[in-house]
Amino acid sequence: MADTLTEAGSRPLTPRSITVASYNMRKAIGTDRRRDPLRVLDVLREVNADVVALQEADKRFGGRGSAVPHELIDDHGLYRPVALGVRNRRMLDGMALRRRVDELLKVDTRSLGWHGNAILVKPHVGILDVAALELPTLEPRGAVMAELLINDRPLRVIGLHLDLSGLWRRRQMKAIVEAVGKRSQQMPTVLMGDTNEWRSAAGCLKDLDGAFRIAPTGPSFHARRPVAPLDRIMVGKELRIEAAGVHHSEAARRASDHLPVWARLVLG
Repeated sequence: MADTLTEAGSRPLTPRSITVASYNMRKAIGTDRRRDPLRVLDVLREVNADVVALQEADKRFGGRGSAVPHELIDDHGLYRPVALGVRNRRMLDGMALRRRVDELLKVDTRSLGWHGNAILVKPHVGILDVAALELPTLEPRGAVMAELLINDRPLRVIGLHLDLSGLWRRRQMKAIVEAVGKRSQQMPTVLMGDTNEWRSAAGCLKDLDGAFRIAPTGPSFHARRPVAPLDRIMVGKELRIEAAGVHHSEAARRASDHLPVWARLVLG
């Protein structure tokens, strides 16, 4: 198993192979407590996945704009955000008061995703459909879904960030699995994100009930000394896991308190 996607990506991919990754970017605030969105983009370039699910992609306060400005993503050139067509409810709070200030400061108040969850794709990945999923919770939480077309094969990706409470995590995972079951088109599905679940065979992961396999990525938190596998990639039975791991690099250890996790999958 490769330690990084850079190593994994050096192997020739078959037309049916795809690399997915999940990254809790902590609003671009690194372990040195500095907000530096360019570091996040540099880590994503190292990871070099075809599809990335981000968590904590939007700022917590104000307009909840993207922690990595859209223009920086465009300039970086590797990814494009999946547009969900929704706005976080908190984005509306105080907007009338902030609009003129934001114009003067040239602040981009667009969020990158939904309640901090976002999906990025490389240019060769087609987008068939998108949805923002409301999750049961005491605080604003959600998941994002993109149905994609890769080498003429469909793939559904859901990015998620589950609650700190075990009870709410189980309710949220159940809601996500039910939402997948209600989709009109059946297709291979990947769930990935920060589960906040320390146990591999219990809690909300047990509720997957055999429908998904957990890619053997490894511990991703804390970035300086990873001991907890909080970030997970859960793969539907139609997909084969070719390789998986945690992306370790000096840049990744500085850019966030989580390390990115990745999996290389073979589409059926």
